[in-house]
Amino acid sequence: MGRILAIDYGRKRVGLAVTDELQMIAGGLGTVHSKDVISFLKDYFTREDVECIVVGEPFDMQNRASDASRYIDPFVKHLRKQFPHIPVERIDERFTSQMALQTMTDAGLKKKARQNKALVDTISATIILQYYLEQRSNKRRS
Repeated sequence: MGRILAIDYGRKRVGLAVTDELQMIAGGLGTVHSKDVISFLKDYFTREDVECIVVGEPFDMQNRASDASRYIDPFVKHLRKQFPHIPVERIDERFTSQMALQTMTDAGLKKKARQNKALVDTISATIILQYYLEQRSNKRRS
């Protein structure tokens, strides 16, 4: 069984998270500059078996694609072209940044640490991945 990799794509940074080999636990993988993400993934895929990529899909409060879709959608298209053998799934990423900040607050991180946008992006990717795993588990039980 391969890992599942989640991407929280931003114009500057890309937050990454990955499951363990049993696809039970989501953990942060770090951040990469958006211009370097494809080369990072190529390298990562040579070392690790990844069976699915999950990319956050931004929606607004009216359940419409948000403004961020204009740069995320082309990225997803490019991702599918670069890695046609790996399925790419989209999942709602609303509120993940706020949830990441709340997680950091709950963990007792000081204000300075909570301003670390790379850490916020990594936690956001982890939240996206955990949500994906929970949804998949719920579908299997239904």
